[in-house]
Order: sequence, then structure tokens, then C-alpha cells
Amino acid sequence: MLSAILPYYESRFGNASSLHWAGREAREALEKAREAVAETINADPGEVIFTSGGTESDNLAVKGVAYALKRKGRHLITSSIEHPAVLESFKALEMEGFKVSYIPVDRDGIVDVGKLEGEVRPDTILISVMHANNEVGTIQPIEEIGDIAERRGVYLHTDAVQTMGKLPIDVERLKVSLLTISGHKIYGPKGVGALYVREGVEVKPILHGGGHEGGLRSGTENVPGIVGLSVAAKYAVKEMDETVHRMRSLRDRLIRDLVDQVPGSILTGHPVKRLPNNAHFCFPGIEGESLILALNELGVAASTGSACSSRKKEPSHVLLAMGLDPVAARGSLRLTLGKWNNESEIEYAVKAIAETVEKLRGISPVTR
Repeated sequence: MLSAILPYYESRFGNASSLHWAGREAREALEKAREAVAETINADPGEVIFTSGGTESDNLAVKGVAYALKRKGRHLITSSIEHPAVLESFKALEMEGFKVSYIPVDRDGIVDVGKLEGEVRPDTILISVMHANNEVGTIQPIEEIGDIAERRGVYLHTDAVQTMGKLPIDVERLKVSLLTISGHKIYGPKGVGALYVREGVEVKPILHGGGHEGGLRSGTENVPGIVGLSVAAKYAVKEMDETVHRMRSLRDRLIRDLVDQVPGSILTGHPVKRLPNNAHFCFPGIEGESLILALNELGVAASTGSACSSRKKEPSHVLLAMGLDPVAARGSLRLTLGKWNNESEIEYAVKAIAETVEKLRGISPVTR
């Protein structure tokens, strides 16, 4: 990937909007990248808009549709466990007079589809439900929700940042109107992403300027990052079957061994319908932040929830929405495997976690 990116830093540094030879060279790379990304999700190249990452793509999808269709209605639907980039976008729209229905989830974190359909009304203009949860890894029934959205004439957006390269993504099969992906989750560059916008879907830009990216996202395109994203996306899809099989095997061992070796551990998220690289636990009696810091000293990189909000000290909104006790939710641990993890690392991590949890419980006032 680096060999594909470097030329656009070293010598092919033209602005893709310029008409001279250097600009045309950059434009050619940009459009080839667009074609490559589109192919990985079964979309047309013209339906792919490049952005600075998942957060911008989510904001553009949610706010862009709301602003474009507010003449039709001001009612929006989302789940109670979305990524902050989606939830905060909806909260911002509520401040502007839009009405939002937050759909509950069950104990495993799966959206109540019946409740969702019951919330659709004549003035509903958008449904946004993530493909899989970024904390507990639960996979959502997007195809089923897509059927509802199509039948009721409502746009459907899904944040697929977590699922790219881990689950097959076909925008036609999912019946989504908009879909978010990000480079860094598939070993691509940070600070680059894309938004799929189905042809004919109405979206208003939230960044204004020179009208780049079909008028939906102004700003000089990050050509090196976009090229890197396209290469990463191609490899993610090409290697998906092999990578997923190996990660799922390691994840299952991680879950099994931790449940066996840590008394009172709670596996959160659906036991089967979950991302192949995700293992999320709650360990009652300890503070998740203390566990993360202790594990860091032992060389185990983990988090208490979303990496984007890991510095927040409140219990995860995802775990609370799933019905977990706030005290138990504070003792959460999110482990996500990478394509290069191996058996010995799983064994080491389990031992480190088990010993650290026991130690922390021994000094915790909660367990005394």
C-alpha cells in the first residue's frame, strides 16, 4: 500500500481539480480509486463520495438527508446504540426542530425491528442503523430494515465502518440508500473515508466551497489518502474469507478461555451474530479504566468501549441501552483482534487479563 501512496506525496502532487497535466494525473488516480471502492460494495463509481473519514460521512448522511428532505418531513429514526458520530448528529438536528425516535435494543444489542417499523410515519425521512456495533460487535438485521425502508419509501443509512472487510457488503442486497466506510478500520490511512450515496438520493452538502465530489463535499481531495483507501479496500475484500476464518477462531478461544478463567465475567453482545474479531466483556467489581491502564503496562492494548470516546468516564451508552447495570457496565473491556494476531498472543492476553482482574477485585471497594 505504501508504494501506491508515496508517489502522490513525492512527485505526483497535483490538485485533482486542476486542468494542467499534474492535475489530470491526480484526477486519474482519484477516479481509479473511486472505481475500486465502488466495486468492493457493488456500487457505481458515481455513487462514491470521498470524505475525511467515518465521522464526516455519518454527518453528511444524516444531516445532508435531513436538510434536503425537511420540506417532506422532520421525523428521523435511529437506534439507541449508534456510534457518537451518528447520535450526536441526530442530537444536533433535534436542536433545529427535527424529531428523532431512538429504537431500543434487546439484551444482546439487536435492534427491535418491530418497534422500528412501528415508528415509521408519513413524515419519516431517514432511518440510520449501524451494520454492526463498534463496542459489543453485534450485527444488525440491516437487510430486514432495508425491506422496511424500501416498502415505506424512507431512506436508510448504515454505518459500515466496522464491517468492511469482515462481512460481505453489497449495497443492493442491503437495500441501503447511504453507507459509511473508513480507511483506518481496514489498515488504510487515517483521515480518509467514503460515503455511498445511491443515485437519486437527495443530500445537501454540509461543507460549502468549490463544489468538489459532485458538489456534496467541498475541499481539495486527499489524493494519497484516497489511493490508500482504495488499495486497502481491495485487499480487505480479497483476503476477507481467510482473515475472517482465522480471526473468528482466535476470538472464540479468547472468549472461551476468559469465561473459564475469570469468575463472574459477562460476555456482552450477541454470542453468534457478532463481528468475527470482537470480544466484549464486563467484569463486575472493578473499574474498566483501571483495567485498561494496567493491561497497557503489560503490553495488551484494549479499551472500555468505543475508541472514539475512550476518555469519557461515564458508563457506555451501548451497555446501558442493553440493560446492563451501571456498576457492571463500568467494568467493561473491549478486545478487537487484528489480522496479524496469533495463538500465543491470545494466551498471553487471557493470562494478563485474568491476573489483573483478580488483583483489581482484591483492592476494589466494590467487592469488599
